[in-house]
Formats: sequence, C-alpha cells, structure tokens
Amino acid sequence: MKVALYARYSTDLQDQTSIDGQFRNCEELAAQHGYTVVQRFKDAAISGSDDPRIILPEHDPMDRLALAFANALVGNAPGAGALEFMLMGGSFAIEGGTARLAVAGAPCAVAVDGQPARAMTSLTLRPGQTLSVGPAQAGVYAYMAIAGGLALPLELGSLSLQPRAGIGGIEGRALRSGDELPLALADEPRSPELALDAVPIDADAPIRVVLGPQDNYFSKEGIETFLSSAYTVSREADRMGYRLAGPRIAHARGFNIVSDGIVTGSVQVPGAGEPIVMMADRQTTGGYAILATVISADIGLAGQLAPGDQIQFEACTLQEAMAALIKREQALLAIEAGGLA
Repeated sequence: MKVALYARYSTDLQDQTSIDGQFRNCEELAAQHGYTVVQRFKDAAISGSDDPRIILPEHDPMDRLALAFANALVGNAPGAGALEFMLMGGSFAIEGGTARLAVAGAPCAVAVDGQPARAMTSLTLRPGQTLSVGPAQAGVYAYMAIAGGLALPLELGSLSLQPRAGIGGIEGRALRSGDELPLALADEPRSPELALDAVPIDADAPIRVVLGPQDNYFSKEGIETFLSSAYTVSREADRMGYRLAGPRIAHARGFNIVSDGIVTGSVQVPGAGEPIVMMADRQTTGGYAILATVISADIGLAGQLAPGDQIQFEACTLQEAMAALIKREQALLAIEAGGLA
C-alpha cells in the first residue's frame, strides 16, 4: 500500500512574529527557507558524482546530530534523508497507510490532530491524521524523519536539495503547500515508540576554531580582535553562510587570495573586515582570505544560531579539534548501533 505524506504550510505567516522580526518578511522566508530535503554527506554525497565536471557542495544537514536523533527515533540510519526546516513550522497529513515520524533539533511545539505531543519522540500516525510542527522556540534548524525514508528519485546519488543548482528534493526547490512526499515504507511499524530527552541549545557556548589556513594574511591585532570580540549573526544568514557583524578584523597582507578551496566552517574575512562563516551550502572555492575554520564538532552548534544571536570564537589546537570530532563520531556510531533504544 502506498503511503503519501502531504506538506501544508501555515497560511497565517504574520502570526509568526518572532520570525518576522529576524527576516525581511515571512513570505520570503517560506519561499527560500521552508522545508527542504537533506541527507548526510557520508551516506550520499552530491559531490561524489563520477563526472569530474560536476563540483557541488554536499548540502549536508546544518545540525548532523539533530538529524541523527530524528532518524534514530524512527529506526533509520543516522544520515538517512529527512526534512530540514529553518525556523518555520508546518502541517503534514498522512494518506494511504500508517507512518512513523519524529521531530528533533531546534525545540518546537508538536501536535497530532491538534493534541500536543512530545518532540524527540516517535509518533505513529494513522491515515487521515495530521502532524503539526510549530516554529522554532530556540535555535534555527529542526528535522523530521520518517520511518523507511522518502521515496524520491536520487540526484547525483543523493536526496539532498541544492536549491541554487535547482536539483534534488522536489523539483529542486523547498516544499510548497500541497506538495506530496511519497514514503518508502508502507508497512505498519511494529516496534514500540522511542523517546529521547530534549537536548538544550546553548547559544552562549563558544564556537571553537583552528586558525588558518591564511591566518598569516591578518595582523596580530586582527587575530586578537577576532578571538576576543563578540560578533552578532546578521540578517544575511542562510545555509550558504552566516555574515557576522562586529569589530573589524585587520588584514596584514590584503584580503584577496588566489581562489582556494572552502569547507564548511571556513571563516572568510572580506575587505570590510567582518567575518563570514561558510555553512553547508557554501561555494566550493573562494578568493577571500580564510582566518580560521570552525571545528567539525561545533558546526551544528554554530548552525543553530539565529539572526541577532551573539557568537564568540575560541581557538583550539588541531589535536583538540580531532578529539572533539572523535567524541562526536562515537556518539553517531552509538546511535547507528542502537545505543538510544
């Protein structure tokens, strides 16, 4: 039996005043940053195409641990394709069978047919039932996983949406009201429901960085400014990058370099001296000097910062960064091994 999931966004966007205060208007937010399909890079990489002419960012989730939690709750692999949403909520109706869903990440209100339900809990919906997800109460990104995953065609081996390239997801765009998402699993779930404790989002925690690779392009005073100052996430923040507002970082050798590779977490500093943290949809190369790189273990923490939030950077060694990454990967392996059941 085919199971189909329908996405229906809230029609009264102006009620979401906390969102409207952070972005130019809610309609623009809905069009550009609504629900999108993401998949963990390790499981399916867009840039893993065999065609050397195709070089695209992976469109990883902004918060890999949150995606892994949502998938674990419904019995999927940690990096299985799921829905990522930025700040906004929406409604999803089940038709054609029974489906198990879970929401994790940024805290938000969850309800089934209008009755409050817990986030970070698997929920089994019968045909005709509707899951409603409210806007983020803290943080930015949350994830909705569905047992068995999504029965969408792969693009370059991935389900992930790359909106700037217009590939992946549904027609290469964010979801619209009325979109139908076919589900891969039509059998009724037999295992018991699972739950996890809510994971608080610490917006005040420092974001750890490893200096370089072009830290020699900055003066000693500029580096000290970067590490000692509080910066604010501006309204120019999306999956491609977070432009920060704050004290100017002084260059020592100019701000332009021969175009170099960019990774998620690269901190570019253009001529104006205010840093840009490159995120999951970053370009693959760039010509601004990179002062530092956010460590992999803290990318999800940085991604959960909303416009207006402050960010403080803290330098660490490569060895400390590797230790933090190993700790996070061990947590992901525990999830994959069923350590949360």
